[in-house]
Amino acid sequence: MVSRTLAMFTALALVASCGAPAHREPKIPEYSTEVVAAESERLNEWFEQKFEEAIARDPMRMTALGRRDRYGEWTDPSRAFDAESLAIQRATVQEMKEKFDFNKLNDQAKLSWRLAEYELERSELNEPFRDHGYTFNQMFGVQSSIPAFLINQHKVTGLTDAEAYITRLNALPAYLGGHVENARASAEKGIQPPAFVYDYVLSDARGLITGYPFSGKDDGSEDSPLMSDIRGKITALVNNSTISPEQAAELTERAVQALTTAVGPAYQAAIEELTRQQLSATADDGAWKLPDGAAYYEARLKAMTTTDLTAAEIHQIGLDEVARIHAEMEAIMQQVGFEGDLQDFFEFMRTDPRFYKPETPEGREEYLAEARAAIARMEADLPNLFNTFPKAGMIVQAVEPFRERSAGKAFYNRPAPDGSRPGIYYANLYRMSDMPTYQLEALAFHEGIPGHHMQIAIAQELEGVPSFRRFGGYTAYSEGWGLYTELLPKEIGYYTDPYSDFGRLAMEIWRAARLVVDTGLHSKQWTREQAVQYLLENTPNPEGDARKAIDRYIVMPGQATAYKIGMIKIVELRERAKTELGDAFDIRDFHDVVLKNGAVPLAILEENVDAWIAETKAS
Repeated sequence: MVSRTLAMFTALALVASCGAPAHREPKIPEYSTEVVAAESERLNEWFEQKFEEAIARDPMRMTALGRRDRYGEWTDPSRAFDAESLAIQRATVQEMKEKFDFNKLNDQAKLSWRLAEYELERSELNEPFRDHGYTFNQMFGVQSSIPAFLINQHKVTGLTDAEAYITRLNALPAYLGGHVENARASAEKGIQPPAFVYDYVLSDARGLITGYPFSGKDDGSEDSPLMSDIRGKITALVNNSTISPEQAAELTERAVQALTTAVGPAYQAAIEELTRQQLSATADDGAWKLPDGAAYYEARLKAMTTTDLTAAEIHQIGLDEVARIHAEMEAIMQQVGFEGDLQDFFEFMRTDPRFYKPETPEGREEYLAEARAAIARMEADLPNLFNTFPKAGMIVQAVEPFRERSAGKAFYNRPAPDGSRPGIYYANLYRMSDMPTYQLEALAFHEGIPGHHMQIAIAQELEGVPSFRRFGGYTAYSEGWGLYTELLPKEIGYYTDPYSDFGRLAMEIWRAARLVVDTGLHSKQWTREQAVQYLLENTPNPEGDARKAIDRYIVMPGQATAYKIGMIKIVELRERAKTELGDAFDIRDFHDVVLKNGAVPLAILEENVDAWIAETKAS
């Protein structure tokens, strides 16, 4: 990476370590192997107990984990539930300190202890800003997360599962209504998304209650999204002889009743409230506009990057990285013999038909097929890069029609721990003009293999590690890994087509530019249009891509900064290990160090890598 960027990280580390008064550490008593093993096992068992107690309060999380407990329920959306959760977390950490001796633990148990403390610190940091998040937004708003959850998470393999689905439909008014109340309470405090967000959200909500049984024919041809889902799941049960046609008819009728008497009115009430809020929404886009907006954004940066980097420092890192990547892009431009400047080359890449699949079902299927083929090629080469591989499978599919207009460019859903659901790489093919084929490889590697699927599935499958670590996460770590794995294939011979390598750089500069525009929007008071223009001037992405991205960053302050900050740290640590270990460096062992502790804050990742370097040197 650029020396200036790495120097900034090094300088910050030195500032943090210098100036402390010298002191003598108290002597820590030594304990036998048996004592350490016993205390560590006792702590791990306690962590499991606390994890089970936590998810028992959260039926939606249990469903995401592939469990059938409380299968017909929604998680309590109330602020009182959130406050109770924080109180439980505080009590849990206090109980940990009272019941266990940190000095008697092995290294993994000590890491679990530290992460439990870190998680509480993160919750305390975010507590003052509980109402600052936008309940309804175009990225992960409740209006679209409800159908996404039912369609993708609520599996139906028998009669009881189908009945639980219908129970959830009937219980929707309380769940969605609770979120509407939260949004109303936030609005009363002056916390509302910008005006443009409401059009997206209202479109999602209205789309969900369009089609049968709200409108259209009762023949399956014009089903609403949830009717289509439950009808398909019931039909599958009939086809595999799990239920009778008579049972299917009864279930279908109950589903129709639940949709018309519960789901429809609940969504209509949400639409009415959001329509009222839209009238008072403003065009101000950044977090700076919110009550205590500067403090809120600072907390978001800390949570997303797991560092103490300021908005100004992150902004400068972004500018430096954009300049570096521009130079590499110009080299590719010269390699392919393009005449003109970089802006001309960007326009060529945005508009030349060779880089885009047709806006047809066939074009979309071609894109998916090529993404699957790229991942398959990479899977064959994984032994050159990794010692450890996930057991869970992964599939590639298009984002569903009900949410493709507002959803992001691409994303990943983790597999169910019990193997009942694979990991899913979703490609948003709503507009093929927003999905250039020169970025296809890098995007597939990031979202799939060796990116998010490798990291998340391996973490879930770790043995001897508490569940809160196997299923937890830190954005800088996970997204830093995803971006790092776009670069990794180049080092073993991928991106031989210079346009594909340009696509890799296009993906990287996109994340570098995020550092600039996210801090620009939320700290420097840039307008939405100003941020869009920065992306159009400095990246080759199409205008639709740029506008959708800026709309995303506006409703998710700080999140977009995590990718590049995390990648920079992983690359920095790898280069440090290469320098320190020389011929003893093995990329597969380095990846084990990164992946086999699960997700961790960047400072702890650095500790883990440094400890491995020291151990390898000593062996």
